[in-house]
Amino acid sequence: MNKIKLSSFNVNSVRARLNLLEAWFSHRNNDLDILCMQELKTEESGFPFDFFKNYGFICYLNAQKRYNGVSICTKIDAEEVQTVFDNEILNHEKRMIYARFPGFHLINIYAPHGDLRGTEKFYFKMKWYDALLEWLSSNFDPQSDKLILTGDFNVTFDDRDVYDPVLLADTIGTMPEEREKLRQLLEWGLYDAWKLKYADVQQFTWWDYQGAKIWKNQGMRIDFVLLSPPMAAHLIDIEVDMWARRKNKITPSDHAPVVAVFSKPE
Repeated sequence: MNKIKLSSFNVNSVRARLNLLEAWFSHRNNDLDILCMQELKTEESGFPFDFFKNYGFICYLNAQKRYNGVSICTKIDAEEVQTVFDNEILNHEKRMIYARFPGFHLINIYAPHGDLRGTEKFYFKMKWYDALLEWLSSNFDPQSDKLILTGDFNVTFDDRDVYDPVLLADTIGTMPEEREKLRQLLEWGLYDAWKLKYADVQQFTWWDYQGAKIWKNQGMRIDFVLLSPPMAAHLIDIEVDMWARRKNKITPSDHAPVVAVFSKPE
């Protein structure tokens, strides 16, 4: 295997999305090597391990009942998996999972949604991003480590990541304080994989269920694949797979999966 195909997908309840995942895997000819999911919304006891095993995946979880939850399902043997971190804020809810693979590191996150400025949820989101950056800085060197940080970040980088910058100005996901936390990850040393390949292409990853937003393309880009420079050198391509979102007979997630292809790191 000379390539690795990785997807990040906020499934918005893994058990509610099994029919969609089955159809999507078939549509893609089961070509994924690693699937990072967010918002599992189930404890480990309720996770459909056998379903994913049938497609060749071994799944590792950081899960909790009804809310949050992240997983890494992989056809590549993981050398290490971590779900508990040396930071109280990162451990407060099940929002992050780390795995070390031969040649690279992978972190899957589901960042807090937050709330209006000044609320408890707003401040928790700010603290969570600070804790994430602190943990990254303590454990990795972006200039030498091959690192993938992916997931649902619940923030947009700039106005190109929203369909109506005026309507959505200073709302959840566009507030300057939130965007500053996201920019700090880039300043630390990560690249946005989408912009490396398609800097001039506007592409969203989330659309509200209400108002047929998906058909009007009234969305936001909040799901990312961020890469350290050594890992960015292995990026071949990236796409947002709209097939999985534009479903009528099968209830989709409100997110579309992001799929990135890499040459195999050594």
